[in-house]
Amino acid sequence: MPHTIPTVLLCIASALPGVVAAESTATTPNTSEMSPNAWRRAQLEAADKSDKIMHEAEKQPGLLGQYEFMQLKYNSNHDRAFQLIFGQYLSWFQTYIGDYNAARRAFSIAQPVQPDDARSPLDAGYTAQPAAEAILALSKDRKAVFFNEAHSAPITRTLTVELLPKLRAQGYTYFAAETLYAPDAKELNKRGYPNAKTGFYTNEPLYGEMVRTALKLGFKVVAYDVENAGAGDARERAGADSLYSQVFKHDPAARVVVNAGFAHIQKSGKYLGGSSMAEFFQKISGIEPLCIEQTMMIQHARPDQDHPHYLAIAGNAHLKGPTVYVGADGKPWTLKPGQYDASVVFPPQDSDAGRPDWATLGGERVSYPVAAELCRAVLPCLIEARYADEGDDAIPADRVRLAPSDSTGFSERVNVVISHDATGDLFLRPGRYHLSATDARNRVLFTRDISIGKSEAAK
Repeated sequence: MPHTIPTVLLCIASALPGVVAAESTATTPNTSEMSPNAWRRAQLEAADKSDKIMHEAEKQPGLLGQYEFMQLKYNSNHDRAFQLIFGQYLSWFQTYIGDYNAARRAFSIAQPVQPDDARSPLDAGYTAQPAAEAILALSKDRKAVFFNEAHSAPITRTLTVELLPKLRAQGYTYFAAETLYAPDAKELNKRGYPNAKTGFYTNEPLYGEMVRTALKLGFKVVAYDVENAGAGDARERAGADSLYSQVFKHDPAARVVVNAGFAHIQKSGKYLGGSSMAEFFQKISGIEPLCIEQTMMIQHARPDQDHPHYLAIAGNAHLKGPTVYVGADGKPWTLKPGQYDASVVFPPQDSDAGRPDWATLGGERVSYPVAAELCRAVLPCLIEARYADEGDDAIPADRVRLAPSDSTGFSERVNVVISHDATGDLFLRPGRYHLSATDARNRVLFTRDISIGKSEAAK
């Protein structure tokens, strides 16, 4: 679990529009009747409470027990400020256990229309192109490409995973990611895979896969984020200076791919009352990064949280994968001209039933069904698949939580339910894996070695 908790939520809540706890059952307080200062104080109190709960959760013996503890605390407190703030904390744990649908319901940043939005690409003569193709054309002569992500929506990591091999072939040599821990960076590059000491978001399997992919391709992975630097300009400047110092200061010919959250990569305009990491980086290095926005044109938990442009595109175009719209002049469309170079539009997922289709990474991973029998019928349980050539400490290639279908909540004590009524799917690349099942007390219930074929999952 993390050394420190990223200080992002309050920044988001105060700086970005439409921050919501998507499925909140909160009834108090009525924020329309609170002054801005009172609402801010309520958020600060909720943040303090959220930090304490997170640290309590870390004392649980394993990830599943930690998640169950977090979910219980969320369910038992209906205060609006708490559910807004703590909803993001919970959503991280939901992504860690592979429950991506629940994560986007627990926390979401709605995308309302704003005055600085560009016209829809459907109204301005743009042509849809596969995002990977369009971005590679833009990146071929650049020294730095910055991608952003929404931490509670791992769909925004999928394109980066896809592009890393192609960017490596273009000559990019460094990969830097937000909240990687500096103390593990040297060992990480030797070890070749992420573990619990690697970073904060790397506990989510797709983030781990992003880092693992970079390592396998020969990128030098850089932990540029500065822990405990604070928020606002302090953190943004420190991160930019760290990125420059570790890459271009000693290797002027370097080319770097950067993954960071939300507006850390915006190229202009106010960010948290100051400047973004990308702006500081350009000032320090003299290098203008190519900045790819991936968090705004995505499907949210509810249609009223989606940008109208997104709804129009999803309703009028059959998106086969991440898409970038390109004009006749070769310039890409961006929702925020001047702030980002291109906006990626992600297709809506097929349904909220089961795990989302984008978890296949465009067909690179195949479905491997699992059932309660692997848990010795003890539920809830956590099924994990680790690459066979990595250590037992590795972040799994994928995880899925199995629970009774009629489970409606959590109690203060971990309930052990004897049931065969639970199934799920892991998504795995072809290869060999070590499969394991653990209960909420982190006891190993089952292990098995499996092989995944190219065309189908095989037990």
